[in-house]
Amino acid sequence: MSQFKEKKPVLILGGTGKTGSRVAAQLQDRGLAVRVASRSSDAYFDWNDTTSWAPVLEGVSAVYITYQPDLAVPGAVEAVRSFTELALKAGVRRIILLSGRGEEEAQRAEQVLQGSGADWTIVRASWFAQNFSESFLYDAVLSGDVALPLGEIKEPFVDADDIADVVVAAITDAAHIGQEYELTGPRLISFTDVIAEIAEASGRPITYRKIPIEDYAAFLEKNELPPEYVSLVLYLFTTVMDGRNEYLTDGVKRALGREPRDFTEYVRKTAATGVWGL
Repeated sequence: MSQFKEKKPVLILGGTGKTGSRVAAQLQDRGLAVRVASRSSDAYFDWNDTTSWAPVLEGVSAVYITYQPDLAVPGAVEAVRSFTELALKAGVRRIILLSGRGEEEAQRAEQVLQGSGADWTIVRASWFAQNFSESFLYDAVLSGDVALPLGEIKEPFVDADDIADVVVAAITDAAHIGQEYELTGPRLISFTDVIAEIAEASGRPITYRKIPIEDYAAFLEKNELPPEYVSLVLYLFTTVMDGRNEYLTDGVKRALGREPRDFTEYVRKTAATGVWGL
C-alpha cells in the first residue's frame, strides 16, 4: 500500500454536494489539505464558466471530478475532456471521476479520462440512497405521496458514504490508480419497497404510485424547473431506469475489502436524525 503523503491540497469539484462534502470531511479528518470548489464556495468553480477552472487547479495534488448536473447532459463529455487537459497542463496527474451507471454519455467521459494520460480512477455509482433525504425525492417523501414514472424496476441503491469511502481510498492510496469501481448496494429494491421502508422507519404514512411519464413531465414543468433539468430527469427515468442496472456488483468490496452498506441501514440512520419527521 502506497500511502498519500502529499502536502498540496486535494481539489474537490462539487465539494458541497452529497459525495463531495463527505470526501472533504474525511480528508480533513485525516489532516489532509482540501480545496472545496463549487459555485457557492470560496474557491469558485462553475462548469459553465471556463475562466473559473485554472484558478482552482493551481497548486493542487489531485482532483475529484463530479459533473453537475449529470454526465448525461449535452456538452459534459467535452467539458470533462477540456478540464482534464487543463489539469494535466497544470501538473495535476491524479484524477478521480464520479460516473453514472448505465449512462452511455458517462461511459464516454470515462474513456476521455482513461485515454488522457492521467493517473485515473473511475467510480461508477448506482442511484444514491441519499436521493430520498438530500436530493430531489426528499420533498416528495415529506409530502407523503411519491409519484414517479416507474413500476417494479429494482435498483441497487448505494450509500453516499460508501462512495465517499471509495473515493478517499482512491485519493490516498496509489493502488487504486487505473481501477474502475462500479458501486452498488448489496440488494435490489423496488421503489415501492423503498418507500415502505422509509414510511415504517419514520412512522409516517407515505405511499408510492406509478404515474405516466407525461404526467410526471407536466408536474416538473408546473414547478417551473428549467427545461434542461426536466429533460435530464425524464432521460434518467425512461432510459437509464429501463432495467439495465438490475444487477449487483462487487465494486465496494474490491475497493474497500468489505461489503456495502444496506439500504435498511441508511433508512434507520436517516430516520433517527428526524429529517423525515412529522
